Amino acid sequence: MAAALADAMVAIGPSSADAVTWVPLARRRLAERGYDQARALAVAVGARLDLPVVRLARRVIATGPQARRTGEERRAAMKGAFRPTGLRAPTSVLLIDDVLTTGATAAACAEAVVGAGARQVTLLAAARAFAHPEVRGYTRLGSQPGLWLPGDLPR
Repeated sequence: MAAALADAMVAIGPSSADAVTWVPLARRRLAERGYDQARALAVAVGARLDLPVVRLARRVIATGPQARRTGEERRAAMKGAFRPTGLRAPTSVLLIDDVLTTGATAAACAEAVVGAGARQVTLLAAARAFAHPEVRGYTRLGSQPGLWLPGDLPR
């Protein structure tokens, strides 16, 4: 799955960066799942872009599930949740996340990457979750704006 998503991400994502990193899972979540999906995506994207994949942030606060929190609650919960790993970040970093909802988690992680020395952090997420129930999925066959299907050219 990471390979297919990485192909789509690279097709529509930024073309330049010095390194790739990811939004890390909390230890408990990593133990439950057995893998970090954002890291798997970062490794696949890095391979396709021929960029080094470097762990630049670590999660220091296990924030718990964010799904039922508002954007404001998510931002408050994520404040200080990440710290730099101690490695010096290159100038331009591509930050990979699996799902973007409000952006609170990615923003908090990006702050840690900037704290590690990056001057530019670009976010690339595999999926976008909509926080509002009135947003409905696509009902017609074929790809729609914002939905990329394998074999389609990105729009």
